[in-house]
Amino acid sequence: MRAVKSKPRKIATAKSGNTRPAANKVGVTSTQTGRTARPSNRAARAAQRRAAIIAAGLDEFTARGFAATRLDDVARRAGVAKGTIYLHFKDKEALFQELVRTALVPLIVNLTALPAAGGSIREILERFAEAFVRDVAETRRGDIVRLIMAEGARFPSLADFYFREVVSRGLEGMRKLIEGGIARGEIRDARLADFPQIVVAPALVAVMWQGLFGRHAPLDAVAMLRIHLDLIFGERRVS
Repeated sequence: MRAVKSKPRKIATAKSGNTRPAANKVGVTSTQTGRTARPSNRAARAAQRRAAIIAAGLDEFTARGFAATRLDDVARRAGVAKGTIYLHFKDKEALFQELVRTALVPLIVNLTALPAAGGSIREILERFAEAFVRDVAETRRGDIVRLIMAEGARFPSLADFYFREVVSRGLEGMRKLIEGGIARGEIRDARLADFPQIVVAPALVAVMWQGLFGRHAPLDAVAMLRIHLDLIFGERRVS
């Protein structure tokens, strides 16, 4: 009886001992045969669903406001089940934060990058003005900014997040550009470094104006921002 019982134990041990190598071997084979494409396809589909949810969130937030937006409506617009949203985002606020993080943060970081050697601060700020108008004021990103302005006071956590992720980074980058302009002699008034908001202010005016009054009185925001830079740097001389 003992001998009979020992056989299953030996077989079981042999099987358990071969489990890991077998799994590894299957993993190698799947890599060689291309079967590992399945996880990447699943990841791609998950990424597509996530992007669809974020896009639907933008539509709902800007159409209804933060308070009135429901995740049921976001899910319906994105073409996914409501439970799918919770696989990616904890709640409505987390969805909105990701919307800000993906739509605005990279843009602000790029817009306030220091110039390469030989470049002028004024040229950087002119490109900033043009890019801000093109990529924010005249796009759906501007709707996010307007939404924060409209509802930030009612939802302090949203305003805090926006300040931390967007405003503080933008002001710090702008301050570095101003300090660079002062060091190079391009900006004469060193006090401007204490108030980088002065440089950014026309960009925010452009966002608000385009959203509220653009259909009544279209604003040439780029021209306005260039005049603003003339006030800071002095009028550009045409050679």
